[in-house]
Amino acid sequence: MGKVKQQLLADRPCIVCDSLYPKDRAALGYSTCMRCGEVLARQRKHTVAPMHKSNYMLITDRADLRGINNKGGFFR
Repeated sequence: MGKVKQQLLADRPCIVCDSLYPKDRAALGYSTCMRCGEVLARQRKHTVAPMHKSNYMLITDRADLRGINNKGGFFR
């Protein structure tokens, strides 16, 4: 591999497939390559829910969706 390409790759390989990935991705905190990261992301379940008169929230736990609508009544 050329010297220029080697300088652009991370020091540590992907934790799943042991291939080298870009240093920019490693600087963002990722420890996987794009291909393995995509597979891991698709395994997680999530939804985006709009809050009343507010922003959108990323919900990863189904129990958090209960009682989130303040017009729907009290929920315990």
